Amino acid sequence: MPKVTPEYIEQKKQMIVEAAYNVCLRKPVDTVTISDVIAETGMSMGAIYRYYDGLDEILTDMVKKVRTDYGAYDRIMSLANETDGSFEENVYRIYDVMADVMEEHLMDIQKINFDFGVMAINNPERMKRILSGVEGQGNLEKIGLDLLPKLMEGAGKLGYRMKCTPEELMLFLSSSTTGIEKLCILSSCYGTGIPGKEVKPRPLFHTLAKSVILLCGGNVNE
Repeated sequence: MPKVTPEYIEQKKQMIVEAAYNVCLRKPVDTVTISDVIAETGMSMGAIYRYYDGLDEILTDMVKKVRTDYGAYDRIMSLANETDGSFEENVYRIYDVMADVMEEHLMDIQKINFDFGVMAINNPERMKRILSGVEGQGNLEKIGLDLLPKLMEGAGKLGYRMKCTPEELMLFLSSSTTGIEKLCILSSCYGTGIPGKEVKPRPLFHTLAKSVILLCGGNVNE
């Protein structure tokens, strides 16, 4: 019997995770079953269980995939370190990138992130179990934590006076970004949201940018 190499095992695991990802694009994550993944791969149940102990272990690796594929962090932090342009211009650019990324991934990564958020509310123990094998922070959390000091530093260099505490600004950024994600997902993926209103990420992030500028003591002339 030919030797099974680590590369072969990794290839099979990636195929299974990709299959789970594709199923999660079509269904709410908390309704996906191991049978769905088996059907998507075309593999037998026994073959799947050679590589994973169960669905939640597959979802753990899927979380890692989603975080790797979500390419906003480097782009945003590069703008946060930008010295050309005014503080206000750079804040607008940062939130334009966040809008770009959300528009790009609204129907895939953002949708799956939202579904995991719903799972965390409805079944926190299961979500904790899934995340126990994932190191580090989520993408939005990491961006929020690393972006805030840069915004405050930029405002401070200009002599701007903050209109709130750093803790208040952090909570505002976190809740606002999560709220935009939720509203856009409900509207685009599930056909709900605000009745009679077309909800798009870009105008919402533009309003958030203005709010951040004002809270940091900057100027908005529009």
